[in-house]
Amino acid sequence: MAIVPHPHAPDHTITPPGSEPRWQSRVYPGQLSHTRQVRADLDTDLNRLLTLPVEARENMVLCVSEMFANACDHSRSGQEPEGRVVRTLDTPRPGAVRISVIDDGTRTDAVSNSSPTVPRRRTRKEWDQAERGRGLLLLGHLVNRWGFRPVLDFPFCAGLGTVFWAEFTLPVLNCGGASAGGGAL
Repeated sequence: MAIVPHPHAPDHTITPPGSEPRWQSRVYPGQLSHTRQVRADLDTDLNRLLTLPVEARENMVLCVSEMFANACDHSRSGQEPEGRVVRTLDTPRPGAVRISVIDDGTRTDAVSNSSPTVPRRRTRKEWDQAERGRGLLLLGHLVNRWGFRPVLDFPFCAGLGTVFWAEFTLPVLNCGGASAGGGAL
């Protein structure tokens, strides 16, 4: 018997009337082979937003795959055998959807920079020959806002993980069976 009672995990498919939708965080191994599952899970979670335009859904799914790939490639999530990536989804304000990807922190092999940064300016020819560096440019064109921050914002916690987020501003959304603020998100 546990000392601290554990309530059942919340059912993220039901939203009480008058509140915004809530989704449980999802945790994945930090391996690129799990990108398909990350995309499928986000698509499933977005089903709760009944009036979400198809193009917006596709953009969100594409962006989360880029964010997940960056976490696997540029952090300990993809370097260590037990590395993990966490994906969250929330509505920070009416008409906005935010996707966040949280990695395990700075790589120890110093091969890769773990901070998300937009690639330097390149000529057309350089872009044509480049094998990497397009993900954040793509993200910048598909989202309204994006950024990153440390998991814990204390100097002695530097390198423990990065929260990489992308926010989409959408027309009024309707959530499955619930109305938030008179039927709109």
